Amino acid sequence: MSRLDILLVEPNELLAQSVIEVLTIAGYQVRHERTGRSALLQSPAAITIVSSNLSDISVHDWVACHQKQVGSGVAIAIVEQDQGIIAAETMKAGATDYLLRPFESSQLLNLIRRVEALEKPMANIVAESWRSKQVLQLAHRAACTSASVLITGESGTGKEVLARYVHEQSQRSSGPFVAVNCAAIPESMLEAVLFGHVKGAFTGALASQSGKFEEANGGTILLDEIGEMSPAVQAKLLRVLQEREVERVGSHKAIKLDIRVIAATNKDLREEVQKGQFREDLYYRLDVLPLHWPPLRERKEDILPISQFFIKKYQETSSCFLSQDAKIALSQYDWPGNIRELENVMQRALVMRHGDYITAQDLMLPIDVNSVSQQMVPDTSFGHVEAKKQAEYQYILDKLRQFGGNRTKTANALGVSTRALRYKLAAMRDQGIDLQTVLGSAA
Repeated sequence: MSRLDILLVEPNELLAQSVIEVLTIAGYQVRHERTGRSALLQSPAAITIVSSNLSDISVHDWVACHQKQVGSGVAIAIVEQDQGIIAAETMKAGATDYLLRPFESSQLLNLIRRVEALEKPMANIVAESWRSKQVLQLAHRAACTSASVLITGESGTGKEVLARYVHEQSQRSSGPFVAVNCAAIPESMLEAVLFGHVKGAFTGALASQSGKFEEANGGTILLDEIGEMSPAVQAKLLRVLQEREVERVGSHKAIKLDIRVIAATNKDLREEVQKGQFREDLYYRLDVLPLHWPPLRERKEDILPISQFFIKKYQETSSCFLSQDAKIALSQYDWPGNIRELENVMQRALVMRHGDYITAQDLMLPIDVNSVSQQMVPDTSFGHVEAKKQAEYQYILDKLRQFGGNRTKTANALGVSTRALRYKLAAMRDQGIDLQTVLGSAA
């Protein structure tokens, strides 16, 4: 059985015990905190379940503080049936998912298992930020259905990788996955490529040929850059989706299809519909389960892990590492080309490096390398850390001052164990806070 560590933040003792019982029987280790502030002072758990009924802090503020604290933590909110707005705000703050109370034990366990699956290594997918985990959680839900999926996102964000994830998590995973880049195929050929053709259907058609839809039968077809598809092909695609059958160009024989359709685009299809460039009826056929892959600049926690992924991918013969100035440069850059640009940069850096470390100069990014080097000098003032990290640190420091640095009295005042307080103080030191300087000899 799994021994995954779960932190439950629930003020109602009766409700907490029912959740703890379900999770413990399922093999999970569960810690329980009754207040939001005391929970923020605990060591991070693999998964945190937080109630919307906290008395000392709102659930969405709690999730926001939690994500600032751990960067890539998994948080599940439990909200009441009439708290739809709160659920939406909590998701925007960084929750991976939420449950509406009352819920069945099976619903809780299924959600935990889906989230748990996101924590396991995945081929070709790196998801450390809460935004990425949110998208993968929705993708996992989409995979459990046979409905059409529309993936949106800027160029280079990894839309095809996400489409493959949906396919691999679905019951069609043993079937084919066929990807078609609609923008890369001449308009005159796209219809024949998608739907196939019979011999003599057009000049050069010397033999019958199956189309991509037939090749994907029993599996999944990805129509990438679907916003580039001409109105004429859009009309024929709509019929294929409605009838679940295809006719080869030059033939009137219908071929039955059993496929899932995933479309991807870097365009705003609603805007294209308003312009008359994309069929409205086709848009609604495709946009059953929408997934948006955020740009890399909005999920910066993914940048360094993805960089390490590409180092391992392209550096097979020896070890190679990122220097501290390279890490800062990678994190500061906005990546207009997203993951595709990051991959190219890492390939180039592996060629340009002069030793086992990749430096900021090796990356050759359009940023001031000297300013990056200056930022390597640590700023140990509390204001710097508070601005970048949790406001909770100030609360702890105030209590420490109040009790002359006495850990036991401070922990009691905070409502946590002395062990939890020691962990938090160690984390504060790791963030650059010099407790001796801030608190004086009492620290």
